[in-house]
Amino acid sequence: MVVSGSFFGTDGIRGETSLAVVDEEKAMLMLEEQRTLTPAFMRVLGEALSHAQPAMPGIGETVVIGWDRRPHNPELVAALTLGLRLTGSRVVHVGECATPTLHHAVLAFGARMGCMITASHNPVSDSGIKVFDAHGYKSNPELEADISRTLRQLACEDREVDRTDLEAMAQPDEMHVEWAEQTHRGMLTARWATFAAEFGGCSAAVENGRLASPFLLDTAGGFGRTWLADFLTEHGVVTEDVSRAAVVLNEGCGAGDFSPTQTWSHEEAQTSNHALIQRLTSAPAGRLVAAALDGDGDRCLFIEATETGFAVVDGDGMAARLMGAASSSAWRFAASIESDVALPGHVQSLDSSSSTHETAVGDRWLAFTLRPEDGGLLNATTMPPRLGVEDSGHLILSAPHPLEEGTWSLVGDGAATLCAVLNALDRPAPFPFERGWKQRVSIPDTVRERWHNEAAVFEATRARIVERLSERWTTVERRAVPGEPHLLLMHAATNGKVASIGIRNSGTQAKTSLSIRLSAGVDRAPFEALMDELVALLTPVLCDA
Repeated sequence: MVVSGSFFGTDGIRGETSLAVVDEEKAMLMLEEQRTLTPAFMRVLGEALSHAQPAMPGIGETVVIGWDRRPHNPELVAALTLGLRLTGSRVVHVGECATPTLHHAVLAFGARMGCMITASHNPVSDSGIKVFDAHGYKSNPELEADISRTLRQLACEDREVDRTDLEAMAQPDEMHVEWAEQTHRGMLTARWATFAAEFGGCSAAVENGRLASPFLLDTAGGFGRTWLADFLTEHGVVTEDVSRAAVVLNEGCGAGDFSPTQTWSHEEAQTSNHALIQRLTSAPAGRLVAAALDGDGDRCLFIEATETGFAVVDGDGMAARLMGAASSSAWRFAASIESDVALPGHVQSLDSSSSTHETAVGDRWLAFTLRPEDGGLLNATTMPPRLGVEDSGHLILSAPHPLEEGTWSLVGDGAATLCAVLNALDRPAPFPFERGWKQRVSIPDTVRERWHNEAAVFEATRARIVERLSERWTTVERRAVPGEPHLLLMHAATNGKVASIGIRNSGTQAKTSLSIRLSAGVDRAPFEALMDELVALLTPVLCDA
């Protein structure tokens, strides 16, 4: 059951898929109580989206749908299409694509809405939906609550449907089979030139051995498997995709299971079951040897060689490289509450012409924070200096509008992030502050409804943190972040040092996450002990025996 009454989590709706034939009320219960997503739910969701998504001036009734290669997606797409068309929407299919391709399609087709059928990095047994508005921004909680209310109302109504037309109505008004790959490749070509101008190009990095050759790429067996390695090779980075032959999306490949702080020894890499990690070979410390995308292609993580093996270069590390290499100075920067570059003590260290914002978890909050106040698009002759970062590998950058020159959208694109970082390697420069330390752990299989801001365990946990930190820290306070009502975020400060502890439910899986971030120079040992203490406190309360 969903505490907020919304079917949406951190990033859309997700669940384990089933093709069981059920009525709409049963479909609602299956998603809420069993985390199971059915075609019946997707059909009524299509109807709710037609009713709930507000029209914008000059925007018609077109809805664009794309999907990744999960086995039940054809049936889910057909059901969503049926629901949309039954309620007057005009539906365009762009086929298999990445989430950023679908974002681009919304703008390219002048659509009022876009629907990406995916569960991102979740196992292939799951699927779901991400919803975009006419400007390419993901849905906000207010709209999601409205959609969820409409869903419940429609499921209770006795609606007459002409069964003879159902099969035809489940087909799109337009189908563009080859549009996605051609368009994403072309879009990335234009952005490569922009990144080279802003961040410095990658030719010297290749020549000076900062990159392994061949550079290994893992596209999780997703949309980029057929073309992204070839694209990079054409642009001077000899690349091999290790997941090109993957039979199953995300299985034994991709960035989905990587932790931002994860490392492997040489021995661990050799015995790994992961398609990318098992292919890594010893290299000089600091050399970038590989990169991995997630299943729907909206995030990227790099792998670099260390003295003893290999380590993830997470979103924070990639942001450090980009900001250190950037030609522009007045950047507007946003980072989620799990990113160490968002620590308040670091904000004062940035150039005075830049601005930094701390956001809720979820790349949509990065885009919301960086977009214009009117919620529209950016207007500029060159790439607007905007950067949003989550340590999970979601980076938000400005992308040119496909139809309106001088207009820019904001999007998280794993392939574009990959290209931007590669082009920043010619200008190895430090980030404006010294990064500290962070750790994140998850309590698996939690009953997420037990963690909320009115629960006794919530207050008990807050009190425990205050008790442990008050002896050594001058201030210890809870901070609120828009979009995360059930987040416990505690910040402590003393003598210019900052510590942050965050506890929140995953918005996509049955687990509760705990994160600690420390500014440079803070002794981490007491916080490692506190992390263990908090896990021991929460596990028996949030998990069934």
